[in-house]
Amino acid sequence: MAAKSTALAHGEGSVSIGDRSLVYLQVGDPSGPLVLHNHGGPSSRLEAKVFEPRARELGLRLVCVDRPGQGKSDPQRDRTFASWAADLEAVANALGADTFAVTGWSEGGPWALAAAAYLDPARLVHVTSIAGASYGSFGANWAAKDLSKVDAMGGFLALHFRPGFQLMYDLLDVAAIRFPEQYKQGLLKAGCPADLEALADEHVLNVIVESGRECFRQGAEGLVSDARMLYQEWPFDVTAIHRPVHLWQGSGHPCTRGGEQAAGRADARSGVA
Repeated sequence: MAAKSTALAHGEGSVSIGDRSLVYLQVGDPSGPLVLHNHGGPSSRLEAKVFEPRARELGLRLVCVDRPGQGKSDPQRDRTFASWAADLEAVANALGADTFAVTGWSEGGPWALAAAAYLDPARLVHVTSIAGASYGSFGANWAAKDLSKVDAMGGFLALHFRPGFQLMYDLLDVAAIRFPEQYKQGLLKAGCPADLEALADEHVLNVIVESGRECFRQGAEGLVSDARMLYQEWPFDVTAIHRPVHLWQGSGHPCTRGGEQAAGRADARSGVA
């Protein structure tokens, strides 16, 4: 299906795919190589602001797209990993890119891997997952033993008690929207030392908070749908991805072991920072 792009103010734009609209934020060099970044969760297109200085310095055209039902992008019923990969390709088409790269961090990492699994490597020339959430890469809630207690419980609820899972994210929605300072302090409390080092930059911290709040613009349902898919067994086999994939995992991140195993079991180049 043909996609059409409409430029908006302040680096924002939208891509129409049928009766749906995906909204993105573009930073860096608009004439540079296209990099489609998959935001984490809860997060949104505003995450691109974190990378703006480096994208500009490196001459990259970095575009972060709100996934369906999050930020300003329209919801999508019965969405799949494959349909998101197709959406990324549609965005690249609408932006006039013959070739493009895909990145993703945290809960955006699996969506980058989906692009590697479903898209033609002749067009998708680079894939990087950074601290990717490997929750369901080798089975439902596969990484539970490597997660924090809260994330592991989230996986259990996602698979076995959806109302409880929905409530978790509804409460997060309320905290982010109504109590932004407490939401910020919660992020700092949950961060590992490497996270805290990055969040010591006031600009980065404020962008992460702003991006997380924007995720809930339409409520929590978009994020709930996103996260449930990540905890379920993924429909693609990462060991069958026969193309270079860069997996980066911080040594202080709770999913390091899962990320390293994913790298070892797939055709990937891995690194621990």
